[in-house]
Amino acid sequence: MDFTFTEDQYLFRDTVRELLADKCTPTAVRAAWENRSGRVDGLWGQLADMGVVGLTAPDAAGGLGLNEVDLVLLLEEAGRAALPEPLAEHTAVAVPTVADAAPDHPLLGPAAAGEITISVGLEQSPYVSGAEEAGALVLQHGDALHLVERADYTVESTRSVDESRRLGRVRWTPSTESSLSTDPALVARAFDRGALAAAAQCLGIAQQLLDLTVAYVQDRQQFGKPVGVNQAVKHHLANVGLAIEFARPVTYRAAWCVANEHPELTLEVSTAKALASDAVDLACRHALQCHGAIGYTVEYDLQLWLKRGWALAASWGDATWHRQRVADAVLGPTG
Repeated sequence: MDFTFTEDQYLFRDTVRELLADKCTPTAVRAAWENRSGRVDGLWGQLADMGVVGLTAPDAAGGLGLNEVDLVLLLEEAGRAALPEPLAEHTAVAVPTVADAAPDHPLLGPAAAGEITISVGLEQSPYVSGAEEAGALVLQHGDALHLVERADYTVESTRSVDESRRLGRVRWTPSTESSLSTDPALVARAFDRGALAAAAQCLGIAQQLLDLTVAYVQDRQQFGKPVGVNQAVKHHLANVGLAIEFARPVTYRAAWCVANEHPELTLEVSTAKALASDAVDLACRHALQCHGAIGYTVEYDLQLWLKRGWALAASWGDATWHRQRVADAVLGPTG
């Protein structure tokens, strides 16, 4: 197993980081909270032009034909920028799932080009992110997956703690026309892809929170000295850094396992999601504590990552759920 990255993969990551630093600023994310779509105007098209949106789509559909190892670093950058775009749902889950089930499906071409977004809703959650603005949804019904176009479902919107995550309850009727696959293994793999994508974003959020907090405690003065000289503050931030460093290689290994259909990919994904959820939760709590009262204010940018972090820590299974899944994988179901 070799899950190290190539120079090209690091270069792609750095290019995406530069784009997000320029276009996905805290001001842009705040604006996304207020607009109808919950997204940054024009950014999805720029990501599509770079090949990010269609990264997991087949070559024949106009995509790059790449896999989770190529994508995981980009998802980490999405978390670092609090990206309010459906990259995880569309590129990490929906597109490769449709490609596995129906590689010649006519929606794959527009999806790879960024002309439409495809979101995903599995039965582990009653809510679908981005359903209102999506052109189609991959939805689960029992052990089957369906690809449902926008005209064939309705959405009852509901608020999320993170205002750029536009959630909704979807009403639809399964049909033979919408049927995508009856293979339960595809449902399981779609969920693992979603959990992996959430874990990677959690890493990026946790790292950003750590970086912001380190900068703050170095600058914030109390009793004539920077807050960061206090031993308790150092310990808090060191613990966050340690949690991130434990979770990061495990998440990269899980990406390799999903990409290569490793027999233990479920175990690896759940281990990654549990550790990444723990890391981002710790980062959120310590960032808030070290910032003090200013961290609670709506006007301060820290909340953009706090709310996204706590939302993703619970999405696609929280740490407790995934630890139980690991236990079941190792010891067998306990009943």
